[in-house]
Amino acid sequence: MESPTGTKHCGQCGREFPPSTLSCPSCQKLVYTEELRKIAGEADLATRENRLSDAMSSWRSALELLPPDSKQYQAIRENIELLSRRVDGLQAPPTAGSRPQTGLNKNAGRAGLLGLLAIFFSKLKFLALGFAKLHTLFSMLLAFGVYWSLWGWPFALGFVLSIYIHEMGHVAMLNHYGIKATAPVFIPGVGAFVRMNQVLASARENARVGLAGPIWGLGAAVAAFAVYRATNAPVMAAIARTGAWINLFNLLPVWQLDGGRGFQSLSNWQRWAAFFVIGLCWAFTREGLLLLLLVAALFQALKKDAPREPDALGLLEYAALVAILSLMCTIPVATP
Repeated sequence: MESPTGTKHCGQCGREFPPSTLSCPSCQKLVYTEELRKIAGEADLATRENRLSDAMSSWRSALELLPPDSKQYQAIRENIELLSRRVDGLQAPPTAGSRPQTGLNKNAGRAGLLGLLAIFFSKLKFLALGFAKLHTLFSMLLAFGVYWSLWGWPFALGFVLSIYIHEMGHVAMLNHYGIKATAPVFIPGVGAFVRMNQVLASARENARVGLAGPIWGLGAAVAAFAVYRATNAPVMAAIARTGAWINLFNLLPVWQLDGGRGFQSLSNWQRWAAFFVIGLCWAFTREGLLLLLLVAALFQALKKDAPREPDALGLLEYAALVAILSLMCTIPVATP
């Protein structure tokens, strides 16, 4: 119960406490019991219907109503991790024989041209969603204007779209895990960012979200290169190479860059494996940026905070991104 002054009273012991309190300081009764029961019902229904991303979204909203040191909070975090592994195809559902496959497995099992086209157009539809957000559209136009004044409108347009696709990759993976996030906001001269409104449950989720940006960014660079090969327009080669370089820079395994998130799920030997992949790519391409990645990867490999459980997909994604993006950084660009 809430008083006219904004403070609340415990319905069980009558103790008064601030409105931001999540449990009674005296009897430990949860403040939002009814809301939590409703959320739990919605999450259980979504799980039964195999809407795992929706289920995780509901459970994550429940965490916001629970004290972090409570048993309920820890139990829900563990449940989110189980659902997260299921949606990634890493763990079978409790009754695998009677339930449909996860969304990831359904997508992987689709065959034929119609299925591929459906997936392709669903991604295009998703990419268009960001343009409906005024803050995204306004900041994108502002960035476009700044880059136009520096490099001309064709390159500016391709550059801004490349950054947008990179950031929407993060948003897509956040949605995959049922995490609420904003559409991209551009900062001219810096790039763009998305803001999460909920927390990630594990280092594996953090790695998938982090590497999703460069994966989608690589797709944008490959598309620009394909247009260049079809039209022989030098500006498309410049867009492809610049996009590849920007995404490779984001793979630096430091701080909150995408590479730093990607390294969080790698075991110690996997970090050394990534280090040697970077070294091989540098020996082959002589791309100077790889030397920075090499130093940062060495620092990460020497640290003692690596998880014990290896992340095979995380290492594969990181190594493949470094290799392909390094090669794309060698695309010849005509100078005026």
